Amino acid sequence: MNAPDLHALQQRMASAVMRPLTRDEQMRKRDEQNHLIADEANDFILPNDRLTSFERLEIYNRQYWFRLFSSFEEDFPGLKSIVGTRRFKRLMRVYLEAHPSRSFSLRNLGSSLVSWLRGNPQYSEPNTDSAVAMAALEWAHIETFDNEQRPPISANEIASINDTSRLALQPYLRLVEAPYAVDDALLAIRDASHAAGTTASNAVGIHIVRRTRSRKPRREQIYLAVHRHEDSVYYKRLAREDYSLLRAIESGATLGDAIEAAFVESKVPEPDRPVYIQSFFQYLMQMNWLCTPNSKESA
Repeated sequence: MNAPDLHALQQRMASAVMRPLTRDEQMRKRDEQNHLIADEANDFILPNDRLTSFERLEIYNRQYWFRLFSSFEEDFPGLKSIVGTRRFKRLMRVYLEAHPSRSFSLRNLGSSLVSWLRGNPQYSEPNTDSAVAMAALEWAHIETFDNEQRPPISANEIASINDTSRLALQPYLRLVEAPYAVDDALLAIRDASHAAGTTASNAVGIHIVRRTRSRKPRREQIYLAVHRHEDSVYYKRLAREDYSLLRAIESGATLGDAIEAAFVESKVPEPDRPVYIQSFFQYLMQMNWLCTPNSKESA
């Protein structure tokens, strides 16, 4: 078989394996053009003494989707807890059909989930706001775990910056704002999961300061820095001023503009603000969250 023929065969096989299952999790009998899939299977899969060509193809089709379902469920246990198991299965199926895997890694399955939930509230109502907040935190957790880490900015470099300087955040640092205490709820869910002997597919470790037994997020405006240390993911609650400052830095604002953004509608007295900023920057240096922008970011 020559290379073009092999490539065409690989494409046919991939298309057949990745075709969505029926609602009862079986392989479809007909394709999008209403052609019999059994006829297609007969073209490039040999039967054996136990299984037809269709049945052999169905094994791969079902296992492919079962692996996607398993990975997605492991990555978003908090979302499942909020919407409930039955609705989560429907949500998961519709989402994955709309946003099929396009990567060699299942890590990216949930990359469009937050925006999809916002655009399709019917799958999470009446808890859409908390579902979106939880999904945002769980996706941030995934990104934090394996995003790049750059050399942090040095003390000498920080000493030379001024109001017109631009800084960057570590790529693994993710910022999450939520109207619910999703961090506490997620810890309770993951603690229960670990106690039952299960683990999350993209999470080696998770550490949150506040601990509660409730699995449902309570109403509370929170600001989080999701960060990594020694292959574990940590959640740090921030003051609104700290969060606004980091968001501004992340967006490419100058340091002067970022500091100004931090104190918009702030209750911190103006005379106390220089000491406040100095203390927070000392913390940022201690955590190694700041780095020098690359050429693309500083352009």
